[in-house]
Amino acid sequence: MDNPYMPYPVRIDDIEIATEDKSLKTFKFVFLNKEDEEKFSYQAGQFAELSIPGVGEIPIGIASSPVEKGFVKFTVFKTGVVTSHLHNMKVGDIMGIRGPLGNWYPWDKLEGKNVVIIGGGFAFTTLRSSIIYMLDPANRSKFGTIDVVYGARSPGMLLYRDELFEWEQRDDINMHITVDGTDDPDWKYNVGFVPTIVEQKAPKADPDTYAIVCGPPIMIKFTQPALEKLGYGEEQIIMSLENRMKCGIGMCGRCNIGKELVCKDGPVFTLKEINLTPKEY
Repeated sequence: MDNPYMPYPVRIDDIEIATEDKSLKTFKFVFLNKEDEEKFSYQAGQFAELSIPGVGEIPIGIASSPVEKGFVKFTVFKTGVVTSHLHNMKVGDIMGIRGPLGNWYPWDKLEGKNVVIIGGGFAFTTLRSSIIYMLDPANRSKFGTIDVVYGARSPGMLLYRDELFEWEQRDDINMHITVDGTDDPDWKYNVGFVPTIVEQKAPKADPDTYAIVCGPPIMIKFTQPALEKLGYGEEQIIMSLENRMKCGIGMCGRCNIGKELVCKDGPVFTLKEINLTPKEY
């Protein structure tokens, strides 16, 4: 990115309603200029700022994967001024994307390892990116066993449902889908909070197994001890503190946890790194 303050112009190419309550939508963007698309080279785990002229911008994890070419995707929760404006926009509208920003999951370190993906709610975006990346035919052999624990409040609040059920049919990934509760008599997956399912379904730790965790703070808080019970050490637990992201480049200082600026030094940290900071996350 030549100028970190300057967004690339993009066009909304597609909009999908992501959840039954319509509070989340997935936006597919295409770059107006091919050279901008080439400059927007990202890794699974990074985020970007979605910029709407005259309205503002918001930091959102990138939901598409680097192996998906010709577009970028973001799943956006309608929660404030900018997100509400975005939810009212239409296919064909022009806006901006600033990024990519932040660090990413340590893919070089994870090669040859078993990976446990743990996510909750709408924070599953960069985890979708990661799963698509690892399952790509060019990359699958680089990783060992892949386990996924993903949960939402109810079946209708699960993101990327078609892909979840498609992954479940594969024999090279173990899917553990869960909901907090449901009255659906046809529900055939887990019922329970993510930390409980992690303790029940995730593989026990060994030196070649790492866990990637991204979700709401309360989920992260209770997933940590569940992983520790399974034997995961501080350096084997990798967390994304997406909820702390602000300006994206560490200038405003509002993302700090102690000396760490989440937008610049993160949002991805090992638990060992996080334990060296104040308990503010």
